[in-house]
Amino acid sequence: MMSPWDRWYSTSCCLCCHVRTGTIILGVWYMLINAVVLLILLTALSDPEQYHLTSAELANDLDVMDDANMCIASAISLLMILICGMATYGAYKLRAAWIIPFFCYQIFDFALNTLVAVSIVVYPNTIQDYLQQLPENFPYKEEVAALSNVCLVLIVLLFIGCILAFKAYLIACVWNCYRYVSGHGGSEILLYVTTNDTTVSFLCSDQSGSRKVIMLMGGRKYKTGLS
Repeated sequence: MMSPWDRWYSTSCCLCCHVRTGTIILGVWYMLINAVVLLILLTALSDPEQYHLTSAELANDLDVMDDANMCIASAISLLMILICGMATYGAYKLRAAWIIPFFCYQIFDFALNTLVAVSIVVYPNTIQDYLQQLPENFPYKEEVAALSNVCLVLIVLLFIGCILAFKAYLIACVWNCYRYVSGHGGSEILLYVTTNDTTVSFLCSDQSGSRKVIMLMGGRKYKTGLS
């Protein structure tokens, strides 16, 4: 009987590419996004007078807290670049262990978005509170604020539901890539023959994907490579 994990296993994603290719593209895309965010944060830290709020109500300790938050955000962006780079390298070099940190990040991000959707259902008034905090010149602020709470909750939940469905599909693609790389990199004996003159022959594959035939004949070992 086929298990549920095997039933949903597929080596293709987005109807056109392999899961390895999809994981590499996804890792590069996340690296570019976090690199842009890191560049913006470093630019803001290097020129605080231009990017910090200049309102007279802000105190010096709030400015320090703002700098601390930006430093934390920069460290998180740098860590994300490292994690995405590991996933890209693992998918390219067939190293399954390198994909696990990126997969764990996807699960964590999916859980956070799910908690946001649950909080909106439990506390629907938070949407109106958020709209009140937006600037006065924000586009379509008055039109959106005029809608009822039920309509706003349905619109936001529909939007978050589409995001969660897309994230779940990306998680499945990375998981299928991990399973493919794990199965492709493991050693496997395909043929085993023993005769009276102690000749043993078997076929195995290493992590690089190359196959070799190893023969033991009369105490001597002969090894040949296959394409």
